Amino acid sequence: MEKQKRSRIPHTFVTLIAFTIVMAILTNVLPAGQFERTEVNGRTVVIPNSYTVVDSNPQGLFDVLKSIPTGMTETADIIFFLFIVGGAFQLITDSGMISSGISLLVKKLQGKEKWVIPILILVFGILGSTMGLSEETIVFIPIGVALALALGYDALVGLGMISLGAAIGFFAGFMNPFSVGVAQEIAELPLFSGVGFRLIILAILWIVTSAYLMRYAEKVKKNPENSLLYNRKKGTHVTEGTINFDDLPPFTKRHLATLLVFVGGFAIIGYGVFQYGWFIVEIGSVFLGMGILTGFISRMRPSEIAESFVVGAKEMVFAGLVVGVARSILVVMENGLIIDTLINGLSNVISSLPDSLAVVGMYLTQIVVNFFIPSGSGQAAATMPVMIPLADTLGITRQTAVLAFQFGDGFMDSIIPTSGVLMAQLSIAKVSYDTWLKFIGKLMGIWLTIGLIFLLIANAIQYGPF
Repeated sequence: MEKQKRSRIPHTFVTLIAFTIVMAILTNVLPAGQFERTEVNGRTVVIPNSYTVVDSNPQGLFDVLKSIPTGMTETADIIFFLFIVGGAFQLITDSGMISSGISLLVKKLQGKEKWVIPILILVFGILGSTMGLSEETIVFIPIGVALALALGYDALVGLGMISLGAAIGFFAGFMNPFSVGVAQEIAELPLFSGVGFRLIILAILWIVTSAYLMRYAEKVKKNPENSLLYNRKKGTHVTEGTINFDDLPPFTKRHLATLLVFVGGFAIIGYGVFQYGWFIVEIGSVFLGMGILTGFISRMRPSEIAESFVVGAKEMVFAGLVVGVARSILVVMENGLIIDTLINGLSNVISSLPDSLAVVGMYLTQIVVNFFIPSGSGQAAATMPVMIPLADTLGITRQTAVLAFQFGDGFMDSIIPTSGVLMAQLSIAKVSYDTWLKFIGKLMGIWLTIGLIFLLIANAIQYGPF
C-alpha cells in the first residue's frame, strides 16, 4: 500500500516541493505554448502538430504556495479513496486472516519445503496486485526469516519470499488501486482495464522470481557457505533457527469468512467495473463495506471498528498528501503554460524514433523519476498528466503509457535506497544493503528486461483498454 514511514517523509516532501520550485523557475525561462485539444469518444486528446507559442505567465513564490492546496483540491477524489481503502484494509489485517492463512499453508507443506517459496511468492504477489501490499510486508518479515532458517535456508530466502512476492504483484498490479488505478484514472481509462495482459505479466514474473529464489535456496541448503550471509570469520551456520509450528495462529472459521468477504469484494468490484463502468466512488464504497463486514465477522464492537478504520486511514495521510503535493507540480506547469512546451520538446526528440524506442524512452524516464518520487500514487500524479498527452501525440496507446509508468515505478522500488519500505525490510531481516544488491542484482536485470519485452509487445499490439 502507499503508507509511508516517518523516515521517508522529509525526503519525499522536499523532493516534490523542489520539483515544483524547479517548474516555477522554468516558467520564467521556457517559452509558453499550448496544443489544441479535442474530445474523442469522451476523452480529451491532443491534436498533433497544433502546438503554438503564446504569451508567458511566469509563476512566482506565492504561485508555488497556492499550487499545493490547489493540487490537493484537484486530487480530492483520489485522496479520500486512499483513506477509505486504508481503513478497510486495516480492519482486514486486524482480523488476523492474512497471518493465520500463512500459518495454515506452512503446516500443510511440512516435508515439501521447497514449495513454500513459490506459494508464498504467489500469495503475496496476489496481495500486491490487489491491495498494493507494500509497507504491510514489514510485519511478515520476521516470520518469513524464521521459517526460512527452520527449513534450512537463510534470511535472504525468508526476506525474498515476502518482499519479492509483494513486489512482483505491485509491478503487475492487475487490480492495484494505488498505482495502476490512480494512473488509469488520470489517463481517463476504465479502471483496471487491460487486466488480462497484466495477469500474464504476473504469471511470468512469478515463475521467474520463484525459480531464481528456489535456485539460491537449494544452493544454501546444500552448502551454507554458499549463502551471501555466511560469516566466514565466525563460522556462523546461517540456517540455524527454530520455529514452533504449533505456536502459529490457527485458521478459523472467522478467518475463512473474512477471506470469502475479501475475495467476494474484489469479484463485485471486477463485475461493477467491467459491466457498469464503476469508478473511484463505487469502488471505494465496496472497500468500505468489506471493512465494516470484516469487523462484524471478527466480533468487533462498532467503536472498535471505527477505531481500527481510523488507524488505517491515518496511515494513508502521507500518501494522500503526496498525491496532492505531486499534483502541485502539474498545477505550476499548467498555470505557467510550459507543460505543452515540454511535451512538444520531448515529442520532437522522440517522434523521429520508431514507436518502440519512444516507449523505451517513457520507461527509462519513469525509472529515473521513481528514484526521486518512490510513492507510486505520487509518481502517477506527477508524471501521467505529462506522459498521456505525449503518448497521444506519438500514437502510443494510453494503456501502454500506463504500463510504462507501472514498470518504471515498480521495479526499482526493490533496489533504490530512497525506498523506506526496503530499508525497513533489510533492517528487520538483518541484511545489509550491499548484500541485498549482490543478491538481487541479476534478478533486477531480468525484471527490467521482462518489462522492456512486455512494453514492446504492448506497443506492437496497440494495447488498449480491454
